Amino acid sequence: MEFPGLGTLTEDDYDGLVSAPVHVPVLGGSLRFHVDGYQDDPAPHEFHAAVRAFLALDHRALEAASAAVFDYYRHMGEVFGDGLDDFPRIAGPDQVWDHVTLVGHEVTVSRGGEGEPVFVSVEAECAWEVEHGLQVVFREGVGITKVGPYDGHLTNDEDVLYERF
Repeated sequence: MEFPGLGTLTEDDYDGLVSAPVHVPVLGGSLRFHVDGYQDDPAPHEFHAAVRAFLALDHRALEAASAAVFDYYRHMGEVFGDGLDDFPRIAGPDQVWDHVTLVGHEVTVSRGGEGEPVFVSVEAECAWEVEHGLQVVFREGVGITKVGPYDGHLTNDEDVLYERF
């Protein structure tokens, strides 16, 4: 199946569709896209628009989220950092992305639920939370609406640090 901007998608083992690696400027590398729920969605053009918007982003989208990611880092430091010798010391938001690995996982594109927008979710590794990492969610592929530990959710709930941009 052809998907604009991603090329040919193939079925994966979980009833989703997967692309070959695609260069993602905002993340600075190539990643596979996992597209969930696209085949049966009544508005596939919204998936296309979200991916097109996401692929058009540059580093400024991440820079806009630096303070929120740094807040997540500080929160984890309050929870775990005092007793861990290897907990990274990050001076401020301008250094937080130096401790995040954005390339290496898939980008997930899915609808939050019936009638909700399409979200693009990126799972990343971060030095301060090895177990749960970092999840960065882009609503409609345009702007970051959630950062925090990877929990698979696309929108905020009470125990996830987040900031809306």
